[in-house]
Amino acid sequence: MATHTVIFGPQGDQVDVPTGTLLVEAARQANIDLQQPCGGQGRCGRCVVKVEEGAIRQRSSLRLSQEDLDKGYAPACQAVVEGEAHITVPPQEKIERRLTTDRVVGDVQVPAGYEPATAQSIQRIPLSLQPPSMDDQTDDWSRVQRALRQQADIKEVEISPSSLRSMGSALREKDWQATTIVDTRNWRQPEGTARLIDLIPGHPDDDAPMWGLAIDIGTTTVSVWLVNLLSGEVKAQVAEYNQQIGRGEDVISRIIYASKGEGGEEMRGLVLDTINELVKRACLRAQADAGEIVKATIAGNSTMMHLLLNIPAASIRLSPFVTAINHLPILLAKDVGLNIHPQASVDCLPGVASYVGADITAGVLSSGVDSSEEVKLFIDVGTNGEIVLGSRDWLVTCACSAGPAFEGAGVQDGMRATKGAIEEIWINADTYEPSYRVIGGVKARGLCGSGLIALLAELFLTGVLDKGGSFDTSLETPRIRKGEHGAEYVVVWAEESGHGEDIVITHVDVDNLLRAKAAIYAGFTVLADKVAVPLQSAEQVLVGGSFGKYINVEKAVEIGLLPDMPWEQFQFLGNTAIQGAYLALIDFEARQRIQEIAARMTYIELSADNSFYEAFTSASFLPHTDLKHFPSVAEKFEQMKNIQPAEVCAP
Repeated sequence: MATHTVIFGPQGDQVDVPTGTLLVEAARQANIDLQQPCGGQGRCGRCVVKVEEGAIRQRSSLRLSQEDLDKGYAPACQAVVEGEAHITVPPQEKIERRLTTDRVVGDVQVPAGYEPATAQSIQRIPLSLQPPSMDDQTDDWSRVQRALRQQADIKEVEISPSSLRSMGSALREKDWQATTIVDTRNWRQPEGTARLIDLIPGHPDDDAPMWGLAIDIGTTTVSVWLVNLLSGEVKAQVAEYNQQIGRGEDVISRIIYASKGEGGEEMRGLVLDTINELVKRACLRAQADAGEIVKATIAGNSTMMHLLLNIPAASIRLSPFVTAINHLPILLAKDVGLNIHPQASVDCLPGVASYVGADITAGVLSSGVDSSEEVKLFIDVGTNGEIVLGSRDWLVTCACSAGPAFEGAGVQDGMRATKGAIEEIWINADTYEPSYRVIGGVKARGLCGSGLIALLAELFLTGVLDKGGSFDTSLETPRIRKGEHGAEYVVVWAEESGHGEDIVITHVDVDNLLRAKAAIYAGFTVLADKVAVPLQSAEQVLVGGSFGKYINVEKAVEIGLLPDMPWEQFQFLGNTAIQGAYLALIDFEARQRIQEIAARMTYIELSADNSFYEAFTSASFLPHTDLKHFPSVAEKFEQMKNIQPAEVCAP
């Protein structure tokens, strides 16, 4: 097969590839990383490059205008090399570190009465052994086993080949005084066997830490807590964007990308790079050695778990939507790819179904829904909307694909909650002029999720948008205009923005946001209907997820994202997945509870339920087709219509 030279500018990198190679693959071989948030499906237009000259055939130009095509622009994931070519790569979007990372960090309370000797499955056991002699020629390993039986009542224990190789020198280095680190998790079962993680010369100080990790692999953000297992204290909390974002902003896009060629191994490498960099950062903060971390507990949705281990995930997105596995066995860090002690125990928490994973079972544990006497509604708002309704007596769950709109993706001027993102906004009902608050106190660069919710609510209540999400173009304001994708509202003029371009919300953006909020609202209303429990009878609405922590309840109710209930019934819990992973890390009984939660949950597949589509359609309006579901919004809307212009002012 013929090969062709492709030169990538402006750096001038070049690579030789065979006929038929996708431009995005050629770029990768030239060590150029092109963002593909749609997973290489040609839908997002973020991997567009300019073909200066050469033979490039486009398979699709879905996101490009004829003017763009005439100028030589092409989506790299849909363009095929058929000859020599010279390509210009525009600057790629740089994902900044989320400012809200430090805003959500806080002291974590160690559970009252925490006793590591009884709660923790990992035990550090100092041993004093009798040295061998001509009268006692017992082998080293049998000698260690005998000491564990006599001094710690551990009857059966396994050892790895690597530990066997270093055991002899470790025992003799401190004159047969040694410390074992043992995973006793199976020892608590009648027929179980413990496992030796490490054997260390000498006896450490009593207050020397023993390290563990709680990890939450979110679709958008990965969070890591470094924990002293002996005290239960969280010594460092770090978070960063999941590097897989560049290959898909939602789980479906990532599954599609992972199913192509070496995509699965690439996805695994990207998330491991993210986790391992966070581990390094956490250890630096706590002055810890990553090689001394002996246990990790991982939460994440089902797709994230599959991609972490490079388990094919295609069946998750295809009917009948089945995972390869929901309950993973205990793994070793060296097999997973974590840069910690190679023999460290890695416990991937159990999931329930394709779209209700370990992030939700961990969230139910940390939120206390499973032990509540009253019925509670738990919602994890993110790229996917996962919902649990129930109490200590019963639990039902479902998931709905909200999409990444509320996380800033799929919206023209949307962005993540980083410096320069508008996070709150108000609109004057007389002049239709906005005022807003920006993260970091700098000039605005876009709109993050909380800002989009506030903007949608304000546009509706001031009459700029009708119930169906259409702009009222008859209003006398220059901020409502016709754009490339129909009517749009200008939030920030170019001269006032941080990048010199207008920041707008378009009709297409509004449609995407309406679909996202409708999916979540329809999800919990259908769930309540299925078990014949009126939604209003829920004692509390618990909102999980880092994004949920910054939702304005009033605005979320006004657009129909959350049910119309008294504000005091809402509780925002932050990242419940990492909280649950932490509890499972330090407490064996909490880990058992998560297992029981997963077993107790009844999963309802909404895609097979016609009532969901009916509820979704009804919820695809502001706030709903039937305002009886939102009496407080109906009242507020009437008040706004009756206010005289002089009475209205922006905050």
